Amino acid sequence: MMSTRRTTLGHWLQSGSEHVAVALMAIMFVSFLLQICFRYLLNQPLGWSEEVTILCWIWVVLWGASFIVPDAEEVRFDIIYGAVSPATRRYFTLVTSTALVVLLVISLPASWRYVAFMKREHSAYLHMRFNYLYSIYLIFAVTCIVKHAWLAWSALRGTAVSEPERVGEAAKP
Repeated sequence: MMSTRRTTLGHWLQSGSEHVAVALMAIMFVSFLLQICFRYLLNQPLGWSEEVTILCWIWVVLWGASFIVPDAEEVRFDIIYGAVSPATRRYFTLVTSTALVVLLVISLPASWRYVAFMKREHSAYLHMRFNYLYSIYLIFAVTCIVKHAWLAWSALRGTAVSEPERVGEAAKP
């Protein structure tokens, strides 16, 4: 029963994350279309639409990297990674994940201070505080720390590390 609850919760969280990304993309698209219409049809450019587009773009990229893109679809040097044994892949995963965790943990206090400092700055049209814009980086950093700590632990234990799909292989259902 507990496993079913975790699966349902996980599915709900994954679906919710995707819905947030879709909403951000929709807002970005509508803002972009409004900017085109107002600029070229009415000859009255909208300043705020550019700010909304940039905000949504930054958030959708980091939100997607944090919660939507699975590890198997992360960027790798597949030529090298695919040519080595599974044990060497685990070693690569352990080294890179540990390095990422250490670097992100070291940078987290400075990132926090920077985001907190940016509450003094506002956007030109919407007068939105920049700490709201940059706060997504803190979410991204924390999720990367958790994800890569888990990957490093899994590699250290010798459990399966997710495999990227090879070029030319049939997609798995």
